[in-house]
Order: sequence, then C-alpha cells, then structure tokens
Amino acid sequence: MRLHLDQPTNRVFRRDGHYWLDMCLTPRPEKARGCFRDRWGPHRFERLGEIFLVPPGEAIHVRSDRGGDQASIVCEIKAEAIDRWLDGGIQWTDRRLEAVLDIANPHIRSCLFRLAEEVNNPGPGGKMLAEMIAGQLAIEVARYCRAIAEGPIAGGLASWRLRLIDEKLHQGGAAPTLEDLAALCNISVRQLTRGFRTSRGCSIGDHIAQTRIEMAKRQLGSDESIKAIAFGLGFASPSSFAFAFRRATGSTPSQFRQRQLRKVR
Repeated sequence: MRLHLDQPTNRVFRRDGHYWLDMCLTPRPEKARGCFRDRWGPHRFERLGEIFLVPPGEAIHVRSDRGGDQASIVCEIKAEAIDRWLDGGIQWTDRRLEAVLDIANPHIRSCLFRLAEEVNNPGPGGKMLAEMIAGQLAIEVARYCRAIAEGPIAGGLASWRLRLIDEKLHQGGAAPTLEDLAALCNISVRQLTRGFRTSRGCSIGDHIAQTRIEMAKRQLGSDESIKAIAFGLGFASPSSFAFAFRRATGSTPSQFRQRQLRKVR
C-alpha cells in the first residue's frame, strides 16, 4: 500500500472479523501514534513501531504530526486463522494492546517481506506458496500474542520504564548495553530482559536492533552521508551498518536512499 498524505494523519478505523497487520517500509510520519479509544479514552496515545497489529473489532485512532509519502505491507488476516492457535482467542488487556503497537519480531517481519515479494513477483506455484507463507504468518502472530498473554501480569515493566528505554534508544550513538538500560531503569539485567519480553512480546535485543534501523531509515532521507549515518548510530563500520540494514529491510542503505529520492522526484 502506497499513500501520499498531504496533511497529518488523524483517522479512526476498525476491522471486524479480521486482524490488521501493518509493516511500514518507509519511516512512519513524525510522531505517529495510536490510541485504542474504546479502551484507553481519547487522550492516551502510544508510539507506532515499524510493525503494528489491530485486533478484530478494536477501534484505533491514528495520529501523526506530519504527512508525506508512505509505503507499507498490509495484511488482513481472518480472525479464525489466528484464533485457532490461541484456543479461541485471548483477552485484550491494556498491556497486550500496548504491546501490539510496536512489534519487533523478526519472524513476523520476515514473513511479511516474503509474502510481499511473492505477490509482486510470483513464480511457479506462486499462489500456493503465498497461501503457505500467509499460514505461517498467522501462526507467528498467534505465537507473539500468546507470548504476551502467558507472561505474568505483574511481570512486565512499568510504562515509565519503557518510555525511558525508548528515549535512550532514540538519542543515537552506540547502542546502549543491557547493563546501561538496567541501570537507567534501576533494576537488574534479568528483570529488564524478562520484564521487557513480557511487556512487548519480543526480546529487548530485537527491539534495540529494530529501533536503530528505523532511525537509519529516517536519516537516509537526508543529505547526510551513509558513512556518517553508520558511525552516528554506533556501527563499527559502514559495511557492518550495510549488513545489518540489508538483513532487516532486504535492501542496502544506498538502494533505500535511491528509492526515497525517486519518490520525491
């Protein structure tokens, strides 16, 4: 899905009977955030990550501070295709709703990339392969949701600790160590890693890596050199940056920048 947004986003949508899964291929608009308005009230908005999920029947209010061009892989999955792996579904608590707005799960990301590739460039047996990838995607989403559901309710990190972590990661420079983040939150490394997975449904390592890639995407839209971006994000060399970026996005930093420039022209 490709969009050109002349104005900041401010809309509400709901999908009855379907899960809505969205992975942004370009940087999300500035301060993109979402609110499950029927659950949280009108004033609580949480940051939208590279991948977010809207459960069936839940109304989400999406806002951003700016418009612009945006490209996403969007997949609507029938509720029964996922719920069959969840013993009929799960209860969407506050903690779980917050976790699905920023999904840093490499298996879900990989399935979405592979599905989009097969749809855009089908080969022999393409329809069957696309159905198989979609089936795997449904299972991966169910596993992600179940991982959140199975964590102890009191085992997650407080929202203020999650905000401190995100603020630290967006400062740039070398990626903070687990010890740095644990000290920031005034907890042990074990509490940090276990609590973060319970809160967000992914490892804190995956979240750190994906945050750096999101920052790189935004910076690649500027005139700054790729070498400067690599060192500014704390990578040891431009080649290590290129390797990490390609593994996460399927393209090199140069290829990503060229696509961005073509869109502007």
